[in-house]
Amino acid sequence: MAISAEQRMVAVVRDCPARAVPSGTPMTIPKNTFVTITQARGGNYTISHRGNLARVDGTDADALGLETEELEFGDIAEGAPLEEHVWATLRTIYDPEIPVNIVDLGLVYGVAIEEKSRGHDVVKVTMTLTSPTCGMGQVLAGDVRYRLQKVPNVDEVFVDIVFDPPWNRDNISEEAQLELGIF
Repeated sequence: MAISAEQRMVAVVRDCPARAVPSGTPMTIPKNTFVTITQARGGNYTISHRGNLARVDGTDADALGLETEELEFGDIAEGAPLEEHVWATLRTIYDPEIPVNIVDLGLVYGVAIEEKSRGHDVVKVTMTLTSPTCGMGQVLAGDVRYRLQKVPNVDEVFVDIVFDPPWNRDNISEEAQLELGIF
């Protein structure tokens, strides 16, 4: 569901997990609390709650009375998570300020899946930001951790934000460049 250009106040219909902006600190918005949706982008929602901003993942949109974004993985076998599911999930995460997913934006430099003892699987994501001074880095890292923990067989997620090599516009996929009108 698209949010109009106007901000929209809604009542939270169940306790809602969120992440504070810009720190990325996890928090819970209690049921029956009024919040204002200030932005809807990439299936995520930025809300104003008690004068502070927070991000609500699209997979929790039902808590805002909106349609939930479903992540589809098909038939899943026991064992380590499939790398294709990790990459597909990363493509559902959008930069908070640019309407392009973080993979096509060229922010994700690599993914490693490690199987720890007793089937404990860890996904490590190496990524960057469009600028070292980006104030949304921890929020974006929180989005990555939150979404990837929904991938079957993923037990833990680590996000390493690096600035070498620095990001530049050449990292953007051709499709995203066309979408942004910068090709």
